[in-house]
Amino acid sequence: MLDTDVLVAAVRSDRGASRVLLTAALQQRYPALASVPLMLQYESVLKRLEHLAAAGITAEDVDVLLDAVARVAEPIQISYLWRPLLSDPTDDLVLETAVNGRASAIVTFNRQDFRAAENRFGIDILTPGTAVQRLGDAL
Repeated sequence: MLDTDVLVAAVRSDRGASRVLLTAALQQRYPALASVPLMLQYESVLKRLEHLAAAGITAEDVDVLLDAVARVAEPIQISYLWRPLLSDPTDDLVLETAVNGRASAIVTFNRQDFRAAENRFGIDILTPGTAVQRLGDAL
């Protein structure tokens, strides 16, 4: 389960663990999860002018990427809301998708923000680098 900040990092840089994870998800090397609210969050954040400029892409490029993500991700219907649990309401969207999709991990740069979820739901909270190491040969 990829937090929005990981997707942003993957789009803004062609190097690093975030790009490796996004590429591997698109190649279906591990199961990716997505919900409608999370996809809308991905879209709104990725289409911010600062991210488009830094990545050298257009809003249409974001649409193409998110269409690809939607094709490979397991669609998760949000049956239970866990709000508010985390300090950032946008993180609750990630958490709700992860919990409803029975994710084993949330990959984020903001590990501290998800501590309550880690303890309550038993979901590992990993940095992109740790996730790449953990997935190892699957990537």
